[in-house]
Amino acid sequence: MRTFRILFFKELKSYFLTPFGWLIMAFAAMMQGLSLSTTLKEYSESAMSENLVFAIFQSPIFWFYFLFLFPVLTMRLFSEENRSGTLEGLLTAPVKTWQVVLSKYFAAYLTFILLWIPALIHFRLFTMLNDIPPPFNNGELYGALTIVILMGSLFTAMGCLASCMTSSQIIAGIVCVGILFVHFLLGLIPYFFGDQIAAAPLFHFISSQEHLRSFSRGLVDTRPFVYYLTASGFFIFLTYHLLDYRRWKP
Repeated sequence: MRTFRILFFKELKSYFLTPFGWLIMAFAAMMQGLSLSTTLKEYSESAMSENLVFAIFQSPIFWFYFLFLFPVLTMRLFSEENRSGTLEGLLTAPVKTWQVVLSKYFAAYLTFILLWIPALIHFRLFTMLNDIPPPFNNGELYGALTIVILMGSLFTAMGCLASCMTSSQIIAGIVCVGILFVHFLLGLIPYFFGDQIAAAPLFHFISSQEHLRSFSRGLVDTRPFVYYLTASGFFIFLTYHLLDYRRWKP
C-alpha cells in the first residue's frame, strides 16, 4: 500500500501543483455557474414544471462540459508517460501493474469529484441568499450529485483505457470522446426506435440520461450503482491487462 500511496499522490500532485488542474477546475466552475444562471433566467421568464436541479442537469450546457471533462482529465495519464519513455521505466521498477493503474485512476477520479464542490457551493449560496423557498430540495440535489459522481467512475475508467492505448494525448482524447459518445447514443436508442426493439431494457439500464433524470428528481435506485461500479471495474480490468501486456511483451 505504501507504493500505491506514493504513486497516487504523485499523480494527484500533477493536477494541483501545475496550472493544468486549476484550469480544469476554473472551467468546470465557470460552466456550472453558467448553467445555473441560464436555467434561473428560464425560470424567471416562464413557469417550469420540473425542479431547478433537474432543469440544470438536463441542459445541453451540462452534457457539453460534463463529457468534455473526462478526455481532458485522463488523456495524459498513460499516453504522456508512454511518449516520454517514463512509463517504461516505471514498469521496470519493482511496482505492480495494478498499483500503477489504480493510482492513476483514483487520482483522476478524485480530481473529478473535487470539481463538483463549486456546484454544491452555488446551490447552497442560492438557498442562503434568497428569501423565497428554493425550487428544489436536498434529495433532488444530492441525488443528482450522487449519480454524477457514479457516472464519473465509469467515464474516468473509459478515459484511462483510451490513454493506455496510445502514446499521443490527442489520440487518447479523441478515443475517449468516441467511447463516451457511443455510450451516450446507446442510451438514446429506445427514444429513436421505441421500446419494441428486443434490447430496449438493456439500453434503458445503461442510459445515463435516464439515471440522471431519476436521481435529479430524488428517485434513487440501486441498479445504477451496480451498473456503474461493475462497468468501471471492467474498464479498469481492461486497462490493467493492456498495460500488463506491454510490460511483459518481448
